[in-house]
Amino acid sequence: MATGTRGTRAEKFADETRTGLVRRARRIDRVLAGTYPDARAELDFTTPLELLVATVLSAQTTDVRVNATTPTLFARYPDAASYAEANPEDLEEILRPLGFFRAKAKAVIGLGKALEERYDGEVPGRLQDLVTLPGVGRKTANVVLGNAFGVPGITVDTHFGRLARRLGLTGEDDPVKVEHAVGELFPRKDWTMLSHHLVWHGRRVCHAMRPACGACPVARWCPSSDLGEQDPTAAARLVRTAGPN
Repeated sequence: MATGTRGTRAEKFADETRTGLVRRARRIDRVLAGTYPDARAELDFTTPLELLVATVLSAQTTDVRVNATTPTLFARYPDAASYAEANPEDLEEILRPLGFFRAKAKAVIGLGKALEERYDGEVPGRLQDLVTLPGVGRKTANVVLGNAFGVPGITVDTHFGRLARRLGLTGEDDPVKVEHAVGELFPRKDWTMLSHHLVWHGRRVCHAMRPACGACPVARWCPSSDLGEQDPTAAARLVRTAGPN
């Protein structure tokens, strides 16, 4: 039984078996798939390199802001070599709207150099290679693998981790442990879309501070559904039609 949930609703799931947990987890994912049929990565990209760079830049800012910045960036720097050879001041000026622009410019230049030196300028399609690149951890690597290469992966960002615990899918806090624990509940082929479903739900309904439980399509299967706004009308006003970040 997964732990880490709270509230009176949790008592309903106190004696849940492993089989029951798997069935409940997959039912939740099916409902969220129907709720968010257009769920996808919310960073704009056309190539693995563009997605890799956009994901690195998305730290501590919003996807909306990244998407507003990357058209200029991608036109100016179309390949790894151009990042590796970039003038830091020119790159910083483009990245200024994202915040931490000096650090991000340095990270992107380092990324370009590493790709040129180790992988002939191409983004590798294996987790063990991606995580050796500067600024690239498992979360970023799984975003790229799942969305640019079609390799299933679970992306544990703040939204995914929060929902995995609220839904009682795991009690783990460490992102790698969350990734493995939740991954064991689903077929590998479902991992990438599962990530999108939970992230979209976390951005739109299951907010960190005030979840819209009264408007949640999976509330009946959630051990934490007594944490947020219960009134359906009031909860509906909390629902966002698009993700804020």
